[in-house]
Amino acid sequence: MFIAIVPAYNEEKRIAQVVSDLLKSVDSVIVVDDKSRDNTIGEATQSGAMVLQHKINLGQGAALETGHEYARSIGVDYVLHFDGDGQFCVEDIAPALEKLKESKADILFGSRFLDNRSKVPFLKKYFLLPIGRFINKLFGVVSLKDSQNGFRILNRNALEKIKITQNGMAHATEIMGLTRKHNLNYVEFPVKVIYHEYGQGIGGGLKIVKDLFLGKFLK
Repeated sequence: MFIAIVPAYNEEKRIAQVVSDLLKSVDSVIVVDDKSRDNTIGEATQSGAMVLQHKINLGQGAALETGHEYARSIGVDYVLHFDGDGQFCVEDIAPALEKLKESKADILFGSRFLDNRSKVPFLKKYFLLPIGRFINKLFGVVSLKDSQNGFRILNRNALEKIKITQNGMAHATEIMGLTRKHNLNYVEFPVKVIYHEYGQGIGGGLKIVKDLFLGKFLK
């Protein structure tokens, strides 16, 4: 079984289309609603997704782990991480899954920088992302060309090993760290990202650093 886990927070405008498109490529779509204030739950349910609900807003990492817990409980073969804001393209899913199988890897990481389809904003590409790569080196995680890409596919082995404790956006670095810690085989694959808005920004980046340091030294 191949399922998609879609963390969602106030995505009522786009979640229906995301779910409908995903259902053409996966067996089931699990939307994890992170205490949205809009009608994300209704739109996702009406479009055919199974919705898991957080009672309080916890963050994207927590939403992914909620999806992981459900996926482990039903014994899925593969799990896709896919954002609920319409930034990713479902056309990348089938070839990415095939690449994962062919390479016999445990986890596939999507990358905006293995082809030229993604029009990455200048400041993000030449300032925020290089800082992110430096931080990842500081924390000793696997080296990727695109360290903050939310498109991933995990096989059952990776799903059992990768248990996310970072509730916020620092989960991306944590996943790379767990990949190295558990000696998981990984592969990168080109995916297209469509930008609807800017994203994390400098403030969000600083919060990721804080969360990583707290997670590293307060365990």
